[in-house]
Amino acid sequence: MVKTVLLPLLAGCGAGILSAWGVGGGTLLLLVMTLWLGVEQPVAQGINLLYFLPTAAAGLICHGKHGLLDREVIRCAVPWGLLAAAAGAWLSTAVDPALLRRPFGVFLLLAGAATLLQKDEK
Repeated sequence: MVKTVLLPLLAGCGAGILSAWGVGGGTLLLLVMTLWLGVEQPVAQGINLLYFLPTAAAGLICHGKHGLLDREVIRCAVPWGLLAAAAGAWLSTAVDPALLRRPFGVFLLLAGAATLLQKDEK
Protein backbone atom coordinates (compact mmCIF):
# COMPACT_ATOMS: atom_id res chain seq x y z
CA MET A 1 0.00 0.00 0.00
CA VAL A 2 2.83 2.39 0.79
CA LYS A 3 4.37 2.08 -2.68
CA THR A 4 1.08 2.12 -4.57
CA VAL A 5 -0.87 4.80 -2.70
CA LEU A 6 0.97 6.60 0.06
CA LEU A 7 4.28 7.40 -1.69
CA PRO A 8 2.65 8.78 -4.87
CA LEU A 9 0.21 10.79 -2.73
CA LEU A 10 3.01 12.29 -0.63
CA ALA A 11 5.11 12.96 -3.72
CA GLY A 12 2.18 14.72 -5.40
CA CYS A 13 1.52 16.85 -2.33
CA GLY A 14 5.21 17.68 -1.98
CA ALA A 15 5.50 18.52 -5.67
CA GLY A 16 2.45 20.78 -5.42
CA ILE A 17 3.90 22.63 -2.45
CA LEU A 18 7.31 23.01 -4.10
CA SER A 19 5.66 24.23 -7.31
CA ALA A 20 3.69 26.83 -5.35
CA TRP A 21 6.99 28.07 -3.92
CA GLY A 22 8.50 28.20 -7.41
CA VAL A 23 11.08 25.51 -6.69
CA GLY A 24 10.10 22.96 -9.32
CA GLY A 25 8.08 20.13 -7.87
CA GLY A 26 8.45 18.12 -11.07
CA THR A 27 12.02 17.33 -10.10
CA LEU A 28 10.75 15.66 -6.95
CA LEU A 29 8.27 13.70 -9.04
CA LEU A 30 11.05 12.54 -11.36
CA LEU A 31 13.15 11.29 -8.49
CA VAL A 32 10.28 9.48 -6.78
CA MET A 33 9.07 7.87 -10.00
CA THR A 34 12.49 6.68 -11.18
CA LEU A 35 14.15 5.77 -7.87
CA TRP A 36 11.26 4.35 -5.82
CA LEU A 37 8.39 3.51 -8.15
CA GLY A 38 10.43 1.87 -10.92
CA VAL A 39 9.14 4.09 -13.72
CA GLU A 40 11.49 4.28 -16.71
CA GLN A 41 13.17 7.66 -17.06
CA PRO A 42 11.64 8.65 -20.46
CA VAL A 43 8.16 7.80 -19.15
CA ALA A 44 8.80 9.74 -15.93
CA GLN A 45 9.98 12.74 -17.92
CA GLY A 46 6.82 12.62 -20.04
CA ILE A 47 4.67 12.49 -16.91
CA ASN A 48 6.69 15.39 -15.51
CA LEU A 49 5.99 17.45 -18.62
CA LEU A 50 2.27 16.70 -18.36
CA TYR A 51 2.38 17.72 -14.68
CA PHE A 52 4.14 20.96 -15.60
CA LEU A 53 1.55 22.15 -18.13
CA PRO A 54 -1.37 22.85 -15.75
CA THR A 55 0.87 24.22 -13.00
CA ALA A 56 2.61 26.56 -15.45
CA ALA A 57 -0.72 27.67 -16.90
CA ALA A 58 -2.07 28.42 -13.41
CA GLY A 59 1.06 30.41 -12.56
CA LEU A 60 0.87 32.33 -15.82
CA ILE A 61 -2.78 33.25 -15.24
CA CYS A 62 -2.13 34.29 -11.64
CA HIS A 63 0.91 36.41 -12.54
CA GLY A 64 -1.00 37.97 -15.44
CA LYS A 65 -3.87 38.98 -13.18
CA HIS A 66 -1.43 40.72 -10.85
CA GLY A 67 0.39 42.54 -13.67
CA LEU A 68 3.65 40.69 -13.07
CA LEU A 69 4.35 39.69 -16.68
CA ASP A 70 6.81 41.58 -18.85
CA ARG A 71 5.14 41.26 -22.24
CA GLU A 72 8.24 42.33 -24.17
CA VAL A 73 10.27 39.55 -22.56
CA ILE A 74 7.49 37.07 -23.29
CA ARG A 75 7.43 38.09 -26.98
CA CYS A 76 11.16 37.42 -27.19
CA ALA A 77 11.37 34.31 -24.99
CA VAL A 78 8.39 32.27 -26.24
CA PRO A 79 9.60 31.66 -29.82
CA TRP A 80 13.07 30.67 -28.63
CA GLY A 81 11.61 28.52 -25.87
CA LEU A 82 9.37 26.70 -28.36
CA LEU A 83 12.31 26.13 -30.69
CA ALA A 84 14.48 24.81 -27.83
CA ALA A 85 11.64 22.55 -26.61
CA ALA A 86 11.17 21.09 -30.09
CA ALA A 87 14.93 20.52 -30.44
CA GLY A 88 15.07 18.89 -27.01
CA ALA A 89 12.11 16.64 -27.82
CA TRP A 90 13.73 15.57 -31.06
CA LEU A 91 17.08 14.99 -29.35
CA SER A 92 15.45 12.89 -26.63
CA THR A 93 14.03 10.52 -29.25
CA ALA A 94 17.27 10.39 -31.26
CA VAL A 95 19.59 9.57 -28.33
CA ASP A 96 19.72 6.45 -26.19
CA PRO A 97 18.13 7.26 -22.78
CA ALA A 98 21.09 5.64 -21.01
CA LEU A 99 23.34 8.38 -22.44
CA LEU A 100 21.06 11.08 -21.03
CA ARG A 101 20.80 9.66 -17.50
CA ARG A 102 24.15 10.89 -16.16
CA PRO A 103 24.09 14.38 -17.69
CA PHE A 104 20.56 14.79 -16.36
CA GLY A 105 21.71 13.71 -12.90
CA VAL A 106 24.59 16.19 -13.03
CA PHE A 107 22.14 18.90 -14.09
CA LEU A 108 19.89 18.12 -11.12
CA LEU A 109 22.85 18.26 -8.73
CA LEU A 110 24.04 21.58 -10.15
CA ALA A 111 20.53 23.04 -10.07
CA GLY A 112 20.12 21.94 -6.46
CA ALA A 113 23.51 23.38 -5.47
CA ALA A 114 22.72 26.68 -7.21
CA THR A 115 19.41 26.86 -5.38
CA LEU A 116 21.06 26.18 -2.02
CA LEU A 117 23.82 28.73 -2.62
CA GLN A 118 21.49 31.42 -3.97
CA LYS A 119 21.36 34.59 -1.88
CA ASP A 120 18.11 36.37 -1.16
CA GLU A 121 17.81 39.73 -2.91
CA LYS A 122 15.67 41.62 -0.41
